[in-house]
Amino acid sequence: MKRKALDKLIKLLDLEQLEDNLFRGQSENIGGPRVFGGQVLGQALTAAAKTVDKKRSVHSLHAYFLRPGDMKQPIIYDVDRIRDGGSFTTRRVIAIQKGEPIFNMSSSFHKKETGPTHQIDMPDIPGPEKCMSDLEMRKQMIDKVPERFREFFTRERPIEIRNLPGEGMFEEPKKQPPYKHVWMKAVAKLPDDDICHQAILAYASDMGLLSTSLNPHRLSFAKGNVQSASLDHGMWFHRPFRADEWMLYSTDSPSASNARGFNRGSVYTRDGKLIASAVQEGLMRVVKG
Repeated sequence: MKRKALDKLIKLLDLEQLEDNLFRGQSENIGGPRVFGGQVLGQALTAAAKTVDKKRSVHSLHAYFLRPGDMKQPIIYDVDRIRDGGSFTTRRVIAIQKGEPIFNMSSSFHKKETGPTHQIDMPDIPGPEKCMSDLEMRKQMIDKVPERFREFFTRERPIEIRNLPGEGMFEEPKKQPPYKHVWMKAVAKLPDDDICHQAILAYASDMGLLSTSLNPHRLSFAKGNVQSASLDHGMWFHRPFRADEWMLYSTDSPSASNARGFNRGSVYTRDGKLIASAVQEGLMRVVKG
């Protein structure tokens, strides 16, 4: 079942090519009212990469979520080949539904080069074997879920998420510092294709990042006391990695104001190598009970 869920995600991110610069993707319902932002990120990155020399890999992307996506409609990805330089390649992608843009993204690809290297250290966090998976948490609370939703609620997922004790999305919200740490990885082996691993990480990077800014305010998606939506998303890929091996997603929220929360994330390998960074600002409107 785990392999089936992951293969479905790989297929979802791969896209159908319609023309040289035009691609079509489908959507999967993961439980929200609209298309999951991480899905659009991963698909847009795949579309851009399909127009770039395979010797160059993405090092950064910057995206805006413009309109809610309709899960029942295909998404068209229109790639603009902005520049092919001696060292860098730049692409712009617009995701379209019903004739209107729902998302746009700029991305930059870079050939391999050597140079100085450093990184900040990984936080001292308990390993994934000491944390409970999100799926196990769901199974433990299944009696609280209406019977008609139980099968969907506990379905196998392509990305395994393990939260530190007291940090799961189903915990009773309490005032906490704006920091969070989760372990994550694809549930089975992925193909030896760099863009596949990068697209999977882009997909997963939208899982829970916005919730970090909710910590100080006793707000929770599960409790329904906040209206939220991703507004933008940026990523930088620093070093090669495999998304089917454990990665620590260490996030913080430096600021929240004007009904928006700003969040940052650092992604490390199990042995402490910093492989990617992410930033996201999201809407966070308090829902009055």
